[in-house]
Amino acid sequence: MSKPIDKQLDNWQKLASYSTNLQAEMFANLLRNNGINVSLQTLSAIPGMNSGSILWVQQDDLQKAQSILDSIDSHTLDDSNNEG
Repeated sequence: MSKPIDKQLDNWQKLASYSTNLQAEMFANLLRNNGINVSLQTLSAIPGMNSGSILWVQQDDLQKAQSILDSIDSHTLDDSNNEG
């Protein structure tokens, strides 16, 4: 059974913010590939302006989405510590 549409509209939670639109798109696609509904909010109304973006997810997906992003961040840190 799906949730009522008005509950879904009011249930978005801020997940993360990124300084570039490319980063936000990359992580949004990763989450979508894992079955998470993601909304992107760009921080500039000017097309082509790379001012960053915010990722929003539904409350029910927040914990899973955060876990996915945390695992990516920790792998990135581990890889950078092993270089050199």
